[in-house]
Amino acid sequence: MTRAEEFQDLRPLLFSIAYRILGSVSEAEDAVQETWLRYETSQAPTASVKAYLATVVTRIAINVLNSARVRREEYVGPWSPEPLLTDPYQDPERAAELTDSMSMAALLLLERLTPLERAVFVLREVFDFGYQEIATAVGRSEAACRQLAARARRHMAEGRPRFEADSRACARLAARFFDAFTEGDVDGLRELLAADVQLVADSGGKAPQWATGFFGADQVILVLAAFIPPFVRIGGLMEPCQVNGQPGAIFRDRNAKIVNTWAIDILDGRIQAIHTVSNPEKLGHMGPVADAWTVLREMEEAMRSAA
Repeated sequence: MTRAEEFQDLRPLLFSIAYRILGSVSEAEDAVQETWLRYETSQAPTASVKAYLATVVTRIAINVLNSARVRREEYVGPWSPEPLLTDPYQDPERAAELTDSMSMAALLLLERLTPLERAVFVLREVFDFGYQEIATAVGRSEAACRQLAARARRHMAEGRPRFEADSRACARLAARFFDAFTEGDVDGLRELLAADVQLVADSGGKAPQWATGFFGADQVILVLAAFIPPFVRIGGLMEPCQVNGQPGAIFRDRNAKIVNTWAIDILDGRIQAIHTVSNPEKLGHMGPVADAWTVLREMEEAMRSAA
């Protein structure tokens, strides 16, 4: 097997590691590309290509995250991870860990960790790397990595999101929610939303945003009920799909360009949170992005015409 073929076989794993450390599709893709460039020109040992490449991509991701944290502190409004529709890395033995760790809620919780804690947690808890491999990857001793892992687990346990375990029940509830949403069925929405449901929107200051968030069923229902009629009138489309391993949807304008994405958290038969991302810089990897300001103006005109 050639070096390029070895790398391609491991690319999905490398991307999945980088994405969970960074919470960014574009930055993860850049980290993987940089890993290839270093591997292509290195005299890397062939005994454990996987360990070598995991080390390289982890170190690159840690460096990127150290600089990204400053930008995220200055981010306009709530920051959310870049939505990911499909995880390229699949491992049946780690399926639950892989799915849980890519949810919006879990990635937001990872933001509370230091870059080193985050990297150690991802490698150990998500991908089941040994402490010796992790120590090499992050440039710390095994003892230090065990301490970092223990500290990260404590932080994650304090706020770890809980999700509906039955994926089929989750899918059925999500389908009911999106049906009620498109039909403007307020009573149907109220039945499905938790009393303390949250709708949190990430626009980054680059797309329209009514508020940084809406809290409580009454507020969220008002927003949902006000959104759908004008969106439908201007030819907008909603495409239910999995977003970060959760039920969600892509919203598109009449030309099928992406307006935003939604991902929903479900627990105990109720929707606990709706995460929306409309920052165009976080949507481009999924396809052409709509001009959200134009969409908003068209919706406002539709509402005036209907009045």
